[in-house]
Amino acid sequence: MKRMIAAGAALALLLPATAVLAQQPAKGKDATPPKAAAATAPAGKTLYPQSQFDLLLKERLAQGQAQDTPELRNAIREELNTRELLAREARKQGLDKTADMKTQMDLAGQTVLVRAYVADWIQKNPVPESELKGEYDKIKSQIGDKEYKVRHILLEKEDEAKDVIAELQKGAKFEDLAKARSKDPGSKDKGGDLDWNAPASFVKPFGDAMTKTSKGKFTPQPVQTQFGWHVILVEDERAAKVPSFDEVKPQLQQRLQAQWLDKYFKDLRAKNGV
Repeated sequence: MKRMIAAGAALALLLPATAVLAQQPAKGKDATPPKAAAATAPAGKTLYPQSQFDLLLKERLAQGQAQDTPELRNAIREELNTRELLAREARKQGLDKTADMKTQMDLAGQTVLVRAYVADWIQKNPVPESELKGEYDKIKSQIGDKEYKVRHILLEKEDEAKDVIAELQKGAKFEDLAKARSKDPGSKDKGGDLDWNAPASFVKPFGDAMTKTSKGKFTPQPVQTQFGWHVILVEDERAAKVPSFDEVKPQLQQRLQAQWLDKYFKDLRAKNGV
């Protein structure tokens, strides 16, 4: 199995070229396959610097999908040798001299450099624990201490919503009216069911109406949002299940780091008049 995985990694390197060849029409039934590349290496010969091997091995192990085994090391050696042989053939054909290829190589080198710089910047500018906790408290306060299980019926016009309320007051079943009349494709077939959510999960008029409606009741008046007119049924309520700070700390770090980076990028562009 490990051998098959290693072979798959090597094949991935060759797939783009294979795809290009597959798109070229055969010149006839007797079309012969191309000759093997002239650049060959004796068995066991190394065509790459040790630094490339060390880096590739480090990356494969960091992905957590492989262990440092003789099979993995041999697969990396084969891959690096194959890369070098193919690169030599490409240079022989002058592919590295074309304008497009030079641009692609420049962009590839720039991408590696930018990734290294961003990683270094993040390491030198860690988000303080106090800011992470502040963001956590902010989100927690927005969620509130309750969440609600609700259904809704979305209508285009206020009069239509009032008609639905009148039918509910006469004893019509909410789920049936939702299936028959709601314009919300996501909940219509489920009888308007929106499952459990905190008020902050919805646009403000909808969330406010939820909190003001008693359990087992529907809104006595239509609720307007940018989506249309809603009739809301609060089926149940319970204490909000808010994850602990430690549970969401990694996500908070990513979120704030992304915000910091975005600000840094904007400041850098402004500083350089871009």
